[in-house]
Amino acid sequence: MLRWFFLLLAFFLGALSLLTVVEAPDWVSWKLALLAGQFGSVLVPLALGAGLMGWLLGSGLPARLALLFGVVGGVLFAMPGVEAWWIGRSLPATLAREFGPSPEAGRPFSLAALYASGPVRVKPVTLSYPGVQPLDFYRAARPAAPVVVVIHGGGWDNGERGQIPELNYWLVSRGYAVADISYRLAPAAIWPAQRADVLAAIAALKGHAATLGLDPARIVVFGRSAGGQIAEAVAYGTKDPAIRGVVGFYAPADMNFAYAFGREDDILKSPQLLRQFLGGAPATAQAAYDSASGILSVSPASPPTLLVHGQLDTLVWHRQSERLAKRLGDANVPRVFLSLPWSTHALEYHLASPGGQLSTFALAWFLQAVTKSDHGRAGPP
Repeated sequence: MLRWFFLLLAFFLGALSLLTVVEAPDWVSWKLALLAGQFGSVLVPLALGAGLMGWLLGSGLPARLALLFGVVGGVLFAMPGVEAWWIGRSLPATLAREFGPSPEAGRPFSLAALYASGPVRVKPVTLSYPGVQPLDFYRAARPAAPVVVVIHGGGWDNGERGQIPELNYWLVSRGYAVADISYRLAPAAIWPAQRADVLAAIAALKGHAATLGLDPARIVVFGRSAGGQIAEAVAYGTKDPAIRGVVGFYAPADMNFAYAFGREDDILKSPQLLRQFLGGAPATAQAAYDSASGILSVSPASPPTLLVHGQLDTLVWHRQSERLAKRLGDANVPRVFLSLPWSTHALEYHLASPGGQLSTFALAWFLQAVTKSDHGRAGPP
């Protein structure tokens, strides 16, 4: 019986490893793709071990199949690390070209870091101000620190602050204050209520800057998924000089594009999400679709931007960030688009993974560049 167990385990892991090279079909949870792409450091030896045990304990065709599935799984689970190493070879030069050199640059990716422990946990303080949704504030160790405003994802109708808290801990360890904010959710609140909530949070942070130990003139807006859409629309649309940069992780930048290519039967039922978020279809709510589309507000005065997106993302199409990066380039806005071939949504969930290492390396470089006290416009003169 044990040989059949190892055969089935090798088969499962071999099949799972395919999600590092192909998009997950709608009937497969995208979280399995997340597992495959981010935990290769555990899955590689597990797949190879299952294949070897199935081969040693079995005989004939089942033994050969177990070994085949195990080898395929081991190779494909290892591919994200290989691709991360390859991308990492040119990433520092790309970042330097757009944002200038970094005095703290290390290695974008290393095998040893796959097994590194996470950042030290930091307990936030929950703050409430009149007219402002509650936010979790992580105080920086240094005075007058830049602040990163974190906007959570969730398809606009769910999610809450505190997503992927390890990234907040990491930001604090780098010397940044963090405001992990809330916003009103659809369908009870439609756009631009979410924009108003973010602007209210930023105003509150500025108004209490001395008490919170932050610099009100050095703000970076960071959003993931739906929160990235909000971050981009706010940063490009408000033209606030205090917003030094914007970071969008796997975010939709163009609501019209999203509606045009969404399917009622896709994994998210995207058109319905957009209708309840924006108050209808484009035919009846065009102004909302346009104002929520950060790509339409890009100008040469837009803040420097870091975009990170996985090419196998089945929740937000990779082309969203690709198109935004092109629009920013056409406007001569300093920007870097970090595209990860093996990644799906939530690519920074495990900070030590290949996607986590590359994205935090790029984020560290970006934040250091755009929050310098003497920073005007990042990038080459």
